[in-house]
Amino acid sequence: MTTVSIIGLGAIGAAHAARIAEAAPLTQIRVIATGPRAERLRAEGVTVNGIRYDFPVVEPAEPVEPADLIIVAVKHHDLAEAIGQLAGHVGPQTVICSLLNGITSEEELSAAYPQASVPLAVSVGIDAVRDADGVRFTTVGRIEFGDAVPGEPSEGVRRLDELLTTFEIPHRISSDAPRTLWWKLLLNVGANQVSALLEAPYGLFQSDGPARDLMVSAQREVVAVARARGVNLSEDDIDQMIGIIGTLGPSNYTSMAQDALAHRRTEVDQFAGTVVALGEQYGIDTPVNRVLLQAFEAKHQLWGVA
Repeated sequence: MTTVSIIGLGAIGAAHAARIAEAAPLTQIRVIATGPRAERLRAEGVTVNGIRYDFPVVEPAEPVEPADLIIVAVKHHDLAEAIGQLAGHVGPQTVICSLLNGITSEEELSAAYPQASVPLAVSVGIDAVRDADGVRFTTVGRIEFGDAVPGEPSEGVRRLDELLTTFEIPHRISSDAPRTLWWKLLLNVGANQVSALLEAPYGLFQSDGPARDLMVSAQREVVAVARARGVNLSEDDIDQMIGIIGTLGPSNYTSMAQDALAHRRTEVDQFAGTVVALGEQYGIDTPVNRVLLQAFEAKHQLWGVA
């Protein structure tokens, strides 16, 4: 029996869990949780698109067989704790699929669990939103993944391809996974951060104006740092990003804007923080992202979530 363990049932994790539940019996799915969160999931389940799912909940200390697939969908500031909670689920045949934003989670997971396969992966095109009524989405998008060094797919990448096919999760093997991760970072640094700063929906970025100008300024710093690192991003990628944003619902919000509106801690460390740190490493000035980083650090203090 092919099994999947999922840690993190926010919008992204819950949407994928619900999609898997349409393709496989609940006995093949395990949600890793502890304490009050585990109790709440057992008592209330999780509602996705109006349907309640009562996923089997496993405490980290419970003995289980290693999973074939682990999906990690926590926020990055919860990753260190999540890594410790995965131990009983990881074996030599396990494939770990990280859907975290940023460009560092796979490296951290690989360091903790060298016996497992951890391809580079990103979730693209998903429109899941979490609110008081649960999680809702119209598309789960797809998972793009591949090896850290482009070439013939490794055994881990081929295995992830098979597992996502089994669980009917849309996916694509990327021929240049590092570039795919940086492309997603480009989106997050621009649209996510600036929309969160302004607490604004996509519509504000769908025409020329100061919001779009600020977004592009932040993204140009990503391009500069990426190229210094040997990743081939360009101004064309920014133009492509603007086109994609133009296709999204004008009243919808990015995930980071949703966090800001709810006064939740954001992932600015993984976005502006990464750009600023790498800018310092390569001698590249990143003033826009430095201000964004300071602004959200101040917001976190104001919200009491620093």
